[in-house]
Amino acid sequence: MTDPLRIIGDAFDARAAHYDESAMHRGVAAAVADFVTIEEVNRVVDIATGTGLVLRELARRAPELELIGVDISPGMLDVAREALPAAEWIEADAADLPLADSSADLVTCVTALHIIPAVAQSAAEWRRVLRPRGRLVTATFAGPVPETPVAPHGASAAPYLRDHEPYAAPVALNASFGRFGFRLTRHAEWSDGIDTVLIAELETAHPDSVDVVPES
Repeated sequence: MTDPLRIIGDAFDARAAHYDESAMHRGVAAAVADFVTIEEVNRVVDIATGTGLVLRELARRAPELELIGVDISPGMLDVAREALPAAEWIEADAADLPLADSSADLVTCVTALHIIPAVAQSAAEWRRVLRPRGRLVTATFAGPVPETPVAPHGASAAPYLRDHEPYAAPVALNASFGRFGFRLTRHAEWSDGIDTVLIAELETAHPDSVDVVPES
């Protein structure tokens, strides 16, 4: 695991025991689960799953789903595993998934895109594991986002980089993920009165329209 990932993993290990106390995190997870279309979905892979809040909400709504949570923080995964033992929990990089090609119907990534160090490589992995007509659902903090290194939901400054701008509005998100082989199909906004989150569904674009630019 590279140093940036280890820094992020350590930071979230330290937050794991109290992460679920955040009403914002719980609210976003519920909103994402409500937004997701379950029809023709059997297997869900949740990237940067944290304590598994999104998968827990999906399990309440559709207990027949096969659920897989992926994260680089073993501390967060320990909480997730205890809360939802029926799911599969994997410690792995979002850009290097130990999953077979075309093995998922839905990939979710909730409030994590802004801290993933290699989004282009990660998006390529998500395309790889998605079956034909599979979908990606993201949740990102809507702009304008302050330039100061303070998390939008009021958490203290963290020792890792953030980049909200490419995902903070529908047009920006569609342009960013268009480069990675996806296109925006629908979106909604959720707010707790303090933070506003853009929830979006993207589908894989035709291969001829993909222009993936590797990140440096």
